[in-house]
Amino acid sequence: MLLLVFQPPEGGFGWVVVFAAAWCNGSIFGIHNSFGILYMMLQSDLGEGEKDPALEFKTAWVGSLAMGMIFFCSPIVSIFTDRIGCRTTAAMGATIAFIGLLCSSFTKSLEVRYFTYGILFGCGSSFAFQPSLVILGHYFKRRLGLANGIVAGGSCLISVPLPFFLKMVGGAIGLAHTFQVLSALMFIQIFLAMTYRPMLTPSCDSQHDGHDKLGSRSVRQQCWAQTRKYFNLRVFRRKTYRIWAFGIATAVLGYLVPYMNLVKYVEKRFQETKKDWILLVCLGAMSGLGRLVSGRIGDCIPGLKKIYLQVASFMLLGLLCMMIPQCRGFEGVIVICLFLGLCDGFFTTIMAPIAFELVGPMQASQAIGYLMGLMAVPMTAGTPIAGYLNDYFGNYDAAFYFAGVPPIIGGLVLSVVPLVHQRMLKKQRLDSGKDKMLGSEAVVNGELLPGCPASEAHM
Repeated sequence: MLLLVFQPPEGGFGWVVVFAAAWCNGSIFGIHNSFGILYMMLQSDLGEGEKDPALEFKTAWVGSLAMGMIFFCSPIVSIFTDRIGCRTTAAMGATIAFIGLLCSSFTKSLEVRYFTYGILFGCGSSFAFQPSLVILGHYFKRRLGLANGIVAGGSCLISVPLPFFLKMVGGAIGLAHTFQVLSALMFIQIFLAMTYRPMLTPSCDSQHDGHDKLGSRSVRQQCWAQTRKYFNLRVFRRKTYRIWAFGIATAVLGYLVPYMNLVKYVEKRFQETKKDWILLVCLGAMSGLGRLVSGRIGDCIPGLKKIYLQVASFMLLGLLCMMIPQCRGFEGVIVICLFLGLCDGFFTTIMAPIAFELVGPMQASQAIGYLMGLMAVPMTAGTPIAGYLNDYFGNYDAAFYFAGVPPIIGGLVLSVVPLVHQRMLKKQRLDSGKDKMLGSEAVVNGELLPGCPASEAHM
């Protein structure tokens, strides 16, 4: 049978998908990265700052749970995306996120908001966000870098002005109505997710062959085969991936501390209440710029040497966090925020290319999913720890010093990965005589791209 290599259209309806993905990225991470504003509104809404000395710690859990759920759910989202497709998964996630934000407007209980905002909105964000990355590979290959750049840049049109909007409008309409306005962003995303149409249709022969193979096995064998298919742990057999994943998980322990505490910090330290939103705008704008620039720079760096870009980002990020308490003026904090956003953009964008280098194209999706799952626990725990330090010491200095240590340690761990990789290559060349550890893999007609299951292929 003649097999034709699948060629993405490199445009056409794909640009509509790019717009939908940009809206998804901008609305989801715009809300999460603006939690510093919501954090203050939550405390004002509770009105218990003087009665409860642990209010900082308790309130921080709302945003930490939401961000942590994005990463915690990633391995599960990968399974859903492969099983029921990008379109259904993304629409379902946007619906859950919409319900979570809307329900958050009808309660003043912090414990209830742990569930509505932290769990529902966070989980829905994960299910809506991850398919937006996978679907771009259905429409672009040669222009995939350009498409990702447009998504990153376009998302900034929402995420950058959102803190200013929340600061100006939130104070006028109140926290409850603010949650309702934010839920409208996710309501729109429900319909935009319908544009995630899979491109590659499986051949009838491949479907029948799959059914015949499963039909010849026992129920126990079928269950085990399906479990191994969707819970594939082969990526952990690679030593370089294990080191990389551990380094990333360590580095993000204090990742959310600046986003959640900077606004409150400048209000207490510099009595700045009118321009504090500028900090989050600077973080968002420079993060978007960093994502655009790092993609182009990463393409120019061969192989796993890309990881040194991530090492530099983490090391600088840690030092910048420690420099925040040393600032003697509001302008100094703005300068630090500009560089913090740039580091954020660099290390996030370069993760996917590094995953491809470590495990190859067909395992990269699951490698990223497992990595984000490992990041969930430290990322969720970091902000409450910073809140506890603030409650204990009575200032934010210890929190920012704490936030700066894990990125430096993580960067040092990551710097070992290319060295280990080179040693493994040399050993493999001696054993097998091969020059390449990973071979290229082409997608042909009859095979399914990730996120394109048989249930959606005929649509």
